[in-house]
Amino acid sequence: MSRRSKYLSATLIASALLPASVGLGGVATSAGPPAPHSAAAQSFAAAHSGHAMAASTATSPEDPDGDGYIPADPPVTGVTPSTQNPPHRYFHEFQANCSVTHTRPDDPIVYPQQPGTSHDHTFMGNTTTDASSTTASLEAGGTTCKAPGDRSGYWMPTLYNGDRQVLPVGPQVIYYKAGVTDYTSVRPFPKGLRFVVGSPMQSADEFRHHPGFVEGWECGDSYFNTEFPATCPGRADVQLNIRFQAPSCWDGRYLDTPDHKSHMAYPVVKPGTNDNVCPADHPVAVPMIEFKMAFPVNGDMSKVRLASGPGHSFHYDFFNAWDAPTLRALVDHCVVGGLQCNARGYDETHPQAGAALDEHYELP
Repeated sequence: MSRRSKYLSATLIASALLPASVGLGGVATSAGPPAPHSAAAQSFAAAHSGHAMAASTATSPEDPDGDGYIPADPPVTGVTPSTQNPPHRYFHEFQANCSVTHTRPDDPIVYPQQPGTSHDHTFMGNTTTDASSTTASLEAGGTTCKAPGDRSGYWMPTLYNGDRQVLPVGPQVIYYKAGVTDYTSVRPFPKGLRFVVGSPMQSADEFRHHPGFVEGWECGDSYFNTEFPATCPGRADVQLNIRFQAPSCWDGRYLDTPDHKSHMAYPVVKPGTNDNVCPADHPVAVPMIEFKMAFPVNGDMSKVRLASGPGHSFHYDFFNAWDAPTLRALVDHCVVGGLQCNARGYDETHPQAGAALDEHYELP
């Protein structure tokens, strides 16, 4: 087993040990957000959105009554978490390779319709993402992802070295994986699903023990750093890296909730086994997104910071605007099919399986 896989397993097991009353980084809590349409919904959003700036004063045009809940249409009902254990496959994943498009102090999930209200973000994928983005506007936008069908918005706090922005160069790796043991139960994200992973307000200890934590900040031979290393080898081939995983269990009811997290949950460990399953209140298994970002900075790291603060404030956002048939083809072929695919949905170690997409990264 690789070092990454061993620590991934440990991370998922540790997530199951978190008390239900703890709300670290998007783990569903037993209390949860207030009931939809209640007077407490807006105050809950302000208290739990995980952003230090002023509470959001506007709502998404997709929020029908402005209470922070965006219902799925249709909802997914009648699903129970799968406890099946299919034939072992070491991999069940594909990549979305997307390049940086722009930076902007916007966040259409946390601060919809409020340009300039957020800390600065580095956007990847959709070329039009801004404070006013909706599912429809993203669908109409362009993309820097290799697959033209992926018009999703991906963003994270901008990295700085002093006052200079440090932006990832070229296509970055955004994995779509199975987060549960029954990889055959994973289904595509619903169009318009959005969520925040982690929080700029989290403490260093919360970041280190977050269920999405994989290896922390890496540079050269330095791993598992909660903060940026003081120095990194000053070689051209050395970059600052981070891996961070998103929750992969959905409640089936909402595309967004007031805190932008409670509709999602991390898998838990089935008692008496090492199997990862979705919790009963978030029964729908969806792909587990994993950001694997590389920043071209090394040497003296003393002035490296995020727009959101120190290294432990790292977090990211996802807003799904995939072409539905394209996403379905990749999920079915690579995740459900137990393959290790590139952005075409092709596994070099299983060439006989073919590819989900053609040479233009489109459906054949």
